[in-house]
Amino acid sequence: MTIDQKIHTFTPSNRPRRLRLSDNMRRLVRETILSPSDFIYPLFICDGEGIVNPISSMPNQFQFSVDKLADEIHQIVALNIPAVILFGIPAHKDDCGSENFNPNGVIPRAIRQIKDIAPDLIVISDMCCCEYTSHGHCGIINTPDNTHYQPNLPHGYLLNDPTLDILAQASVIHAQAGADMIAPSGMIDGMVGAIRSALDTHGLSHTTIMSYAAKYASGFYGPFRVAVDSAPSFGDRSQYQMDVANAREAYKEIEQDIAQGADIIMVKPALPYLDIIAGLRARHPMPIAAYQVSGEYAMLHAAAQNGWLDLRRTALETLTSIKRAGADMILTYFAKDAVKWLG
Repeated sequence: MTIDQKIHTFTPSNRPRRLRLSDNMRRLVRETILSPSDFIYPLFICDGEGIVNPISSMPNQFQFSVDKLADEIHQIVALNIPAVILFGIPAHKDDCGSENFNPNGVIPRAIRQIKDIAPDLIVISDMCCCEYTSHGHCGIINTPDNTHYQPNLPHGYLLNDPTLDILAQASVIHAQAGADMIAPSGMIDGMVGAIRSALDTHGLSHTTIMSYAAKYASGFYGPFRVAVDSAPSFGDRSQYQMDVANAREAYKEIEQDIAQGADIIMVKPALPYLDIIAGLRARHPMPIAAYQVSGEYAMLHAAAQNGWLDLRRTALETLTSIKRAGADMILTYFAKDAVKWLG
């Protein structure tokens, strides 16, 4: 089919397509570029020996016992990924998550092992109780048999200030084991201040705090909870994690954590909250981390396995969008793959 007659008189004076004409031209004007330095790689560490267990809900992710970490750490270092964040899976769980503040617990042992293998790798300890408690909540629960019981509060309510004591104690133990950074993730009021005070009091003022300052009560955490067996045994975490509908509340939480001494601010999840990341970037010069969580990772894998999406293309697209929104660093299970894809 041919057009015999021109039916308009408009000629574009501005032609943006000139800058899309070739791959090299597109590279010259590219505004957001991913690199290995952008990534933090999560690792799941379990008690036991000789364990490398595939995680059913998260393709290509594994639970490692401490003695099986060496090969994984060598791969991460070879890919020039600067940091890992550790999540513990203890053999024993109890009401207060005591394995979290056990100096010989799974995470302190893992920290020491990783630092022996790769002293320059930044090791971040996720600081929460949910992986360690028998009830799956992120702290001390209000029950009549608890020494901290408060009858004026609902049964099953997470008790804020007793939980701060546990987080502060565990943070000191993990930092003494060699953690470069503590990442409080429970959205407990005052968690950054309590941890900063405890670290400083114990001569650990050099230890960095990356706060999960805007952590939403999201539906995207399901695969992670399978990985660490941390689903709440009753209720949910909406008492302490943020309402998914709220933005102004996120900035309030972030301001409080900055005032209490946070060095890095995190938004979690990432993709559904790009508006929060962008808004935070416009408001603050603080380093911003974003967590591309297990559900974001698993849904792309599931779609790719069904032939609906190209995994490489969509994973890199989502990571680029997170950085473009304003994140300085991205916690992602795609970190190793992304570095390989980027060449």
